[in-house]
Amino acid sequence: MNKSIVLLSGGLDSLISLAYAKDEYNIQLALTFDYGQRAAKKEIEAAKIIAEYFNIEHKVIKTQWLQEITETSLVNTSQDLPLLDSNELDNPELTLNSAKKVWVPNRNGVFLNIAACFADSIEFSHIIFGANKEEGSTFPDNTQEFIDKINEAFEFSTLVKPKVFAPLINLNKTEIIKLALEIEAPLNLMRSCYTEEEKHCGKCESCLRLKRALEANGKTFEFIQ
Repeated sequence: MNKSIVLLSGGLDSLISLAYAKDEYNIQLALTFDYGQRAAKKEIEAAKIIAEYFNIEHKVIKTQWLQEITETSLVNTSQDLPLLDSNELDNPELTLNSAKKVWVPNRNGVFLNIAACFADSIEFSHIIFGANKEEGSTFPDNTQEFIDKINEAFEFSTLVKPKVFAPLINLNKTEIIKLALEIEAPLNLMRSCYTEEEKHCGKCESCLRLKRALEANGKTFEFIQ
């Protein structure tokens, strides 16, 4: 029988990946990473509540050295977060530039390899990962090609050979919200904001994409506040 780990940031994609795959993939452990990101406290709080909601074990993994080698605004509070207008979210030139400003070196590669250590030790068959089509257009480590290569590497770097599975890989944010509503996922528990503010800021790119997806499904941004 499958026994799986989920990478749980507390955001939309990891929450819905967990909610969708929990039973079929027998998810038993959630890993949340603290790499010095400005939203770390809020993300960890959300992930803890989500793990409790789904009755699975939750661990916080500290990778502070990532902060030490990262100059982008996601971790460096002396730099301003990139801001886009909602009508710029599909402009490849602008979104690629925005992605560079929040890029953390090999972040998903590090996280998946750490998860593979757990999988190899505890004999977990799968690692559930919130990669999706919309973010894959600007972040190469959110693509099926990336997942395929990681799975190839795990054939050699682990004995258990866990498979990385991204249930949302072919969905954009609007489709993810549609799925979330269909499966009645607890969207009010998530944290999908780049900032450390008490509530979602509504201004960063993550918030703008979430807001657009909610509105496309007949929900206001306040639905998740």
